[in-house]
Amino acid sequence: MIPLLQQLFSRRATASAVSPSMDKTPNLPPGREPRSARAERWIIAGWVLITLKCALLWWAINAYQVPIHPLWLVVPTVAFGLLATALYIWRD
Repeated sequence: MIPLLQQLFSRRATASAVSPSMDKTPNLPPGREPRSARAERWIIAGWVLITLKCALLWWAINAYQVPIHPLWLVVPTVAFGLLATALYIWRD
């Protein structure tokens, strides 16, 4: 970079000012990492646990007549599960 700045300020083109590494094509970052089957199994297991939790919660709130609606607890659980799944799917 410094030889290029010197060339720019001196206004003369010299062949020695350009380093050999400037002639090469840039190294591009590697492509997207392939999906991991192990990680996807964990995500599926997490969704099974979320489903069981929500079903058990809904039953317990209705069976014990807790004065709240079950969606107050189910919606945040599902929302964070969706967020985590979306972050895994659209990672980069």
